[in-house]
Amino acid sequence: MKTKFSLQGKHAVVTGAGSGIGLAIAENFASAGARVVILDVDKAAGASAVEKIERMEGEAQYIHCDITNQQGVIATFEEIRTKGPIDILVNNAGVAHVGNAESTDWDAFNTVMQVNVYGMYNCLYAVLPTMKADGGGVILNVASTLSSVAIPNRFAYGTSKGAVLTMTYSVALDYIDHNIRCNCISPGRVHTPFVDGFIAKNYPGKEQEMFEKLSKDHPIGRMAKPSEMADLVRFLCSDEASFITGSNHTIDGGFTKLFKP
Repeated sequence: MKTKFSLQGKHAVVTGAGSGIGLAIAENFASAGARVVILDVDKAAGASAVEKIERMEGEAQYIHCDITNQQGVIATFEEIRTKGPIDILVNNAGVAHVGNAESTDWDAFNTVMQVNVYGMYNCLYAVLPTMKADGGGVILNVASTLSSVAIPNRFAYGTSKGAVLTMTYSVALDYIDHNIRCNCISPGRVHTPFVDGFIAKNYPGKEQEMFEKLSKDHPIGRMAKPSEMADLVRFLCSDEASFITGSNHTIDGGFTKLFKP
């Protein structure tokens, strides 16, 4: 019998897969039988990710890629396609920022947009022609709860993730006749090295206090684990999700819908 949610024989590209959610997705995909290409600007993290996947007897390749460089992205996807059609793209790479509209200067705003918006656009621009030519594929974008709701001092980040949500809808509609599905997930806070670094940078001396506070913002009482994100992404990229496109899948421990006094 066929294993549920198998990705056997699929060729998958995951951006920002050197650590955190991206790494968990890459590991999950490899365990499901996919050949995974890890794109990341951190060469050490990318190489380490490949080693981890190979130790679990999965198949992975690391390619250094700055997703803000469109020509570099196009060349990278052309290189990947020489080894077979790209069946799945997970747009996971992103950066965060703390600040409101007044305190966010041009450089900070531009950096967030370059990675979270233009970077994702560059990957979409590069992969869509190949997916069309090869008969279809699946695209999964990592958005955020802040695509739909606001919290204090996340002006640039929330703006960028709102764009991710609407890009998802647009691609799903424009390419539905080309057998290309496009969805996104909207995570709440996920406990990753990214989050630990974010807290250390923005709340020095109050790391434990802020970790507990941010965890308790979720009605479920904790942050998510990267593996929980990866399981949902695997389902959405599998053949079992073939009727799902143009959808935003919130996975946030009740953060956006449940009020807990």
